[in-house]
Amino acid sequence: MFKRDILKKLSVWTQKKDRKPLILRGARQVGKTTAIHLFSKLFDQYLYLNLELKDERSIFERNYPIEDLIQAIFFHKDQVKREGKILIFIDEIQSCPSAVSYLRFFYEAFPDMYIVAAGSLLETLIDTHISFPVGRVEYLVMKPLNFKEFLGALNQEASLEIINNKIPAPNFTHDKLMKLFHTYSIIGGMPEVIQKYAEQKDIIALNSVFDSLIVSYLDDVEKYARNYSMANVIRHAVSNAFYEAGNRIKFQGFGNSNYKSREMGEALKVLEKAMLIYLLYPSSSVKPPLQPNTKKSPRLQVLDTGMLNYFAGFQKDLFDTNDINSVYQGKIAEHLVGQELLAVETSPLFKLQFWNREKKQSNAEVDFLVQYENLIVPIEVKSTATGRLRSLHQFIDRAPHRYAIRIYSGKLEINEIKTLDGKKFVLLNLPFYLAGSIVEYLEWMMSQ
Repeated sequence: MFKRDILKKLSVWTQKKDRKPLILRGARQVGKTTAIHLFSKLFDQYLYLNLELKDERSIFERNYPIEDLIQAIFFHKDQVKREGKILIFIDEIQSCPSAVSYLRFFYEAFPDMYIVAAGSLLETLIDTHISFPVGRVEYLVMKPLNFKEFLGALNQEASLEIINNKIPAPNFTHDKLMKLFHTYSIIGGMPEVIQKYAEQKDIIALNSVFDSLIVSYLDDVEKYARNYSMANVIRHAVSNAFYEAGNRIKFQGFGNSNYKSREMGEALKVLEKAMLIYLLYPSSSVKPPLQPNTKKSPRLQVLDTGMLNYFAGFQKDLFDTNDINSVYQGKIAEHLVGQELLAVETSPLFKLQFWNREKKQSNAEVDFLVQYENLIVPIEVKSTATGRLRSLHQFIDRAPHRYAIRIYSGKLEINEIKTLDGKKFVLLNLPFYLAGSIVEYLEWMMSQ
């Protein structure tokens, strides 16, 4: 049972005076249930309900008044309500729409009770006639393990201490941290995969776990789909997403299919709601607000880079190289940085974007954009010389500030350089293992 960063967010939730029932969202198999079991140790009494089980689901289907429902839950669990802090965890809540409706009554009738629900496919599965408790619940999103959590899972405490508490990270730590990140780049962040690797330290032994993960997602397709025809489209989308990840995609004919834009677009958006994929849209913004252009082709990001490596066949290429950027034209490195940037955010509203400027003579594209205070900061994932970051230079020439980030295999450094048009700017060069600490390093850079 790994200690996860989400536990800090959950702890903050418990301290809120106006605390509402919490829905913990995330794709299947990212560790939601395990995280809440760990979180439950902070409470005097803990009741766990799994609504995929018929007898536990039926408690919510009998239309009890809320007071009787609470008594029924305690009775079913053969527990007597005690004094102190009580946590009730309703797992797989998407299996029971009436349980979702009850969340509003928990908030109104039992504000002192701690209620957490988890569901993988909430928006996709709940019938449109169900009254969703808008304004009466809160949300957190859980992703696969990030690199910091990976270090914790492997008991790399010294390395974790450096990344968390030593800014700037000392140069003598670079080689070891890059080696650890290289392992992370191969196997990714799915908890079951990392658990097996921590036990056996054998990458080949992970293949059966990756296979079982994709089978479980394909088995879920009928749950996502509104009919048999739609299920076939979604199954095709799941199977081909790993081969298209890292690319800008078109819905029409996705994965060498004959599917039309409308039906494939609907399928991919269903998978995005289920958090199996992310559609990253371009923006032409150089200052807030950061606005995506959803009329343009998105770039596809899948749930986990380790799964991408396995199913698209990049494990051996990564294993045989010390330069992550050299694999798949640098798209694996870019995808992994995207995963780290997504992992930092626990809001369901967060959308990761990249910068794009299209002209007849030339196009410019920067890998990612992050908003830091009142600045939109560009991020490139490249190992090329600073003078060859042409798209980054074009962004800076148009931006009302002079800060940019490059993520690469080299050591931490700050360069003061000029764009091709002569504008001076500050380039923060971060090694891959610090991709999840961008905000902290921007603060450090600007304090220099």
